[in-house]
Amino acid sequence: MATVAACGAPAEEAQTPDVAEATENASLFADLGGEAANPIHTAAKGDTLAVSGYDTVSYFEGDGVPVEGSEEFTVRYEGYDYRFASAENAEKFQAEPAKYAPAYGGYCAWAIGANDALAPGDPNVYEIVDGKLYLNFNESVQENWQKDIPGFIEAGDVNYPTHSADEHFTD
Repeated sequence: MATVAACGAPAEEAQTPDVAEATENASLFADLGGEAANPIHTAAKGDTLAVSGYDTVSYFEGDGVPVEGSEEFTVRYEGYDYRFASAENAEKFQAEPAKYAPAYGGYCAWAIGANDALAPGDPNVYEIVDGKLYLNFNESVQENWQKDIPGFIEAGDVNYPTHSADEHFTD
C-alpha cells in the first residue's frame, strides 16, 4: 500500500476492503467462512494457522500418520487456516470440516477435560476416539488422559464451550 501511495494514488483509494480481502484470500485453496465460537489453538494469539500446519485429514487416511500440510492447500474454516498435503485432502476437509477439525480447537484434551484449562495440543501426540481427533500436550499428559478417556471427553465437552473465541493459552 505504501508503494501505491508513493506512486501518487491517495492512500484511502489505494486498496478497497474488497480488493484487500480478495488479495488475502488469493492464496487460499478455499474459504469456508464462518467464525470460531470457541478458542482455536495457534502458536501465538492473533495467528491463524491451526494444528501447527498439520494436515488433519492425514490422521484419518492411509496409515494414519500425521503429515504437515502445504501452504498451497490452505482452507480457511471459521477464520483459521488449515493446511493439507494434497488437493484431495483439502477437498475432503471442505466436505466435512467438523469431522476433521480437532476437538477443543486443537487444545490439549486432558487439560480442558481435567482442569478446564487451555494448554497447547501437540499434533504428534494424538488419539482418534469415536471418529474425532484429540490432541494432548505431550506423551506424559496423554498417558494421564488415557486413564479415563470417556470421563475427560465428557468433562471437556462441557468445559470447552465455556471458553470464548478470543481466549488463547498463555504461560
